Amino acid sequence: MIERTLAIIKPDAVSRNLIGTVIQRIEKEEIKIVAMKMIRMTKEQAKGFYYVHKDKPFYESLTDFMSSGPCVVMVLEGENVIERYRKLMGATDYKKAEPGTIRKEFATDIEKNVVHGSDSKESAEFEIKYFFSELEIVGK
Repeated sequence: MIERTLAIIKPDAVSRNLIGTVIQRIEKEEIKIVAMKMIRMTKEQAKGFYYVHKDKPFYESLTDFMSSGPCVVMVLEGENVIERYRKLMGATDYKKAEPGTIRKEFATDIEKNVVHGSDSKESAEFEIKYFFSELEIVGK
């Protein structure tokens, strides 16, 4: 089934010049990028995006981090793309991630873990609309 997911190259990866490396990994898996832009979230925008974590102890540090510098947001499209991209990213805790995954190879801590990806169709729908209008998505 063709579906879409949101991907973010986080500020730690942008500052370490890993944008091209991450995109290359995505394209190597034959996942299509149908929208992409570089943004810098404000603290309020980061809080809105991560509202599902608002009651968790890491919420403030996560939103501080995500608003600390530019990131690249993308809409990915493909067959079972949510599951496929999550496998490519690796576990949130990079120490537990499978060898060859983006996080295993490039993350420096559990929060500065290089990339974000939607975890379900419902979150993908919310997350994509948070950053992109339909006019900005060039897929089907």
